[in-house]
Amino acid sequence: MADQQPEIMTDKPMELGIYSRPDRGLAAADIIAIALSALWLIAVLIYFFALAPEEETSRGTFVVAMLAIFLPIALIWIGATVVKTARVMREEATRLQSAIDAMRQAYVAQAQTSGMGIKPAVERKLDEIASATRQTQNAVATFATSRQAVVAQSPAQPALVKPGVSADSQPALALGTPSEAMSPPLSVDDFIGALDFPEDENDMEGFRQLRRALADHESSKLVRASQDVLTLLSQDGIYMDDLTPDRSRPELWRQFAKGERGAAVAGIGGVHDRSSLALASGRMRSDAVFRDAVHHFLRQFDKTFARFAEGASDQDITKLADTRTARCFMLLGRVTGTFD
Repeated sequence: MADQQPEIMTDKPMELGIYSRPDRGLAAADIIAIALSALWLIAVLIYFFALAPEEETSRGTFVVAMLAIFLPIALIWIGATVVKTARVMREEATRLQSAIDAMRQAYVAQAQTSGMGIKPAVERKLDEIASATRQTQNAVATFATSRQAVVAQSPAQPALVKPGVSADSQPALALGTPSEAMSPPLSVDDFIGALDFPEDENDMEGFRQLRRALADHESSKLVRASQDVLTLLSQDGIYMDDLTPDRSRPELWRQFAKGERGAAVAGIGGVHDRSSLALASGRMRSDAVFRDAVHHFLRQFDKTFARFAEGASDQDITKLADTRTARCFMLLGRVTGTFD
């Protein structure tokens, strides 16, 4: 069996990185203090042995001489000690800051590592719950109505019924009819999608619906009025996506379309966000341009929705009530007292 060599214990200190204390030894302040002290002592010796007059010294003179010799040396070393202490304090502060930064980085890394596996699952679950809640609310709002007849709607039925014209009739076109009158009517889905506006720059279907609505003479009035008011509200930090209005039954919306106002239809004004109501109310009083835009928007919404409700089903009304334009109407209707 091979001889095992005994483990050699060394006195080499453990490396602690940023937490280790540096081996300072003689600092520059110490060397300067030693040099100055030596020069002072040499100067004193030269003075006493070569230049000082030979006379009898008293006790008081001896004390003064000792003070003159050693007081400057004491001041030199006091200054050196102060310099060394300041340097040590700076080094300790640097080490402490480095330790705090390292602890902070370790904590952030640990939090990110522990949360990466949980956060996506939690967010996905919350999205599923929110989606299920919206579907349930839509179903309740649709089927809780007392309306007995269901309007049969064909894909070609226009969203806005023209006064005096049946939805099933097809009037003859005279010579000189503009091209927009020859285009297919705006569908209900396109009208509702346009009032909700595109989600982002990648929402191609939303932009298609918006172009179709803007090409329609009647619906474009409401779309443009809504766009103007939403832009003005965004300047005060009011965004429709941040509002969560209460759901209301389609029959209340139909009463509103027939001209009912006040407390009887107060349920459709489901926005209760105090901050948004206060900001919009304050701007109504102080900004004449905003006030005119709001009144124009409310008039267009009243006229357009009255025509929309004539041929829309309860489900269509529920979908429209969830658009950004409808939320804007709820907010501004409360501000202007439409539901009071």
